[in-house]
Amino acid sequence: MWFRHLYARLSPTLKQRIDSWDNYCSLFQVVLRESLNMQLPNQWLWDMVDEFVYQFQSFCQYRAKMKNKTEQEIALLRQFDQAWNVYGVLNFLQALVEKSTIIQILEREKEGLEQFTATDGYDYNGGSNVLKVLGYFSTVGLLRVHCLLGDYHTGLKCLLPIDISQEGVYATVIGSHITAIYHYGFANLMLRRYVDAIREFNKILLHIYKTKQYHHKSSQYEQILKKNEQMYALLAICLSLCQQVKLLDETVNAQLREKYGEKMARMQRYDDEAFAIYDELFSYACPKFITPSAPSFEEPLVNYNQDAYRLQLKLFLYEVKQQQLLSGVRIFLKVYSTISLGKLANYMEVDEPTLRTILMTYKHKTHAVDSEGKIISNADVDFYIDDDMIHVVDTKPVRRYGDYFLRQIVKLEGVMNEMDPIKLE
Repeated sequence: MWFRHLYARLSPTLKQRIDSWDNYCSLFQVVLRESLNMQLPNQWLWDMVDEFVYQFQSFCQYRAKMKNKTEQEIALLRQFDQAWNVYGVLNFLQALVEKSTIIQILEREKEGLEQFTATDGYDYNGGSNVLKVLGYFSTVGLLRVHCLLGDYHTGLKCLLPIDISQEGVYATVIGSHITAIYHYGFANLMLRRYVDAIREFNKILLHIYKTKQYHHKSSQYEQILKKNEQMYALLAICLSLCQQVKLLDETVNAQLREKYGEKMARMQRYDDEAFAIYDELFSYACPKFITPSAPSFEEPLVNYNQDAYRLQLKLFLYEVKQQQLLSGVRIFLKVYSTISLGKLANYMEVDEPTLRTILMTYKHKTHAVDSEGKIISNADVDFYIDDDMIHVVDTKPVRRYGDYFLRQIVKLEGVMNEMDPIKLE
């Protein structure tokens, strides 16, 4: 608690950061080696994992600012080179997952042999919930660490034991809930799984919209609002690259249009102004990427704390640039239901072999492999080629008005119930 207060209110020294690492090592070694007989609130257990990852991230950013380090600080960095080492951090989180057997517990729960989610992770038979809930939250911690490192595949793989499409223990703590979905959505965005990202961003943003008033007095309230705004920015990016507005709830869509409607319209043009907006939204909403490796003390000392961010931004904008090259194809595919290769090549002012390459690239960029290894489509317009004819398949479903009317009926009934007790004179 002392170190957490220090990080929250002050700027810790290098020695204090090292002491905090030693403190966490001692804490986790007790959890991993001793037989615990206590129950702790899920909020406390999440805070342990969350603060551990935050302090690791903070240390990496601190160490990367080498230019103004004193000789004493450099000597300490050399001496305590294992403090907040990335392998040590990952090993502790992985050890908590394995020792807790949380993966096996969640598997048995699916078969009806275990009750973990139903009891919110607590043990009502006299046992302890500490290790298994720490292991559970460590899967979210591993996702976050791997996202900070830019390893999105591994991050999502670490979260696989938790079915985020269902209510789980992670959703009982608002910080855990937001952290899990934010990093899950961002990882899917970077892997071009836009549909998965949109679907989960929509659910969490709707949840925050409905419940944020209950967290008004919470110490995490400002952080909740910040992550809420960041996820709206990421959702705007996803929908600009993959126009699947049908996945959004009416409330979330209205909030999104209010915040980013104008920018999203400009992002469709793929000109310099559009790229500047993509850059702006990504920079605002992305995690604070880290470079986990220690600096080379033999070379001139320079700041490299922005290197990881610049690399991820470069990769993201490169993907956006490729989407721009395909925007012309999509425009024509939306206009025609069938069109010959020769005619489309003539419109696009390219030869047929080049057009076939462009169409194959379009297929590649609008499809992705999900976590189960299945190929999924992100496109609102798809096609297939039969001989020399392109047949367009519009994947937009027929608009359904039933849900809208049902919502309005429920609202009307609510108003009528409120008016019933009122006596009119």
